[in-house]
Amino acid sequence: MATATTYGARDHARAQEGTHAEAMPVVPAASWPGPPRAAGHLVWAETVAGGNYTHRVLARGTELRLTDLHGDACAHLLLYVADRPWERLNVADTVKVQWNAYLGEGRLLLSDQGRVLASVVADTSGRHDALCGTSTLVRNTERYGDGTPQSASPAGRELFKLAAAKNGLRPRDLPPSLSLFQGVEVREDGALDFTGSTGPGGSVTLRAEQDVTVLIANVPHPADPRPDYVSTPLEVLAWRAAPTVPGDPLWEATPEGRRAFLNTTEFLAARGLA
Repeated sequence: MATATTYGARDHARAQEGTHAEAMPVVPAASWPGPPRAAGHLVWAETVAGGNYTHRVLARGTELRLTDLHGDACAHLLLYVADRPWERLNVADTVKVQWNAYLGEGRLLLSDQGRVLASVVADTSGRHDALCGTSTLVRNTERYGDGTPQSASPAGRELFKLAAAKNGLRPRDLPPSLSLFQGVEVREDGALDFTGSTGPGGSVTLRAEQDVTVLIANVPHPADPRPDYVSTPLEVLAWRAAPTVPGDPLWEATPEGRRAFLNTTEFLAARGLA
């Protein structure tokens, strides 16, 4: 067998150079075929398989576009301030401060410090969820027979644990996440209706308003009623851009948003970062 010896294994591994799977990072990101027309220099280019995860630290002003390629991706998202991970995405405050549980273009992703972590600058999907969080080991084991990371039906929280560990974070550092591309609506009686996806090609573009650590788990939404574990590839592209400034429609959209941006800018200015 060619890989039975160290030399054989080395030669086999080296022979894979330059080959590409459907779901994998592209390095350097600038070599991604057909980058978005309006994008600056690409700094992250990856296709994340269904049932997999990814993570990256992005500089302030970077724009991150997530695309549901085949209509059954679900990007569960967590954000942390890169050098202060105790400041992180707070889904409850994101919903409460903006008086809206349904996120989309023009909305802000907030921390519990009243500061903006990222803004939603474009959205062609409109099917998202800020209420349910991601799937768990117990739930996936009940539904699919297994929920461990190496199984055919990994749970989102288990994948988040792996992504977190690679950024110096522990399970206790995992707050509730946002879910993109699979929607949920609240009925008059308080029950939840799973609205699913709008189909292939939906995308969401976020702008980092601070240096942020991004964790993404691409797994089925916990409210997805289908008996099978259905999760298709997610495209992740990020490029250099600029943070939101006064006068931008995102900054001026609401009094609550302006206050959050002012809180963010004042804090960054005190540290010499804005």
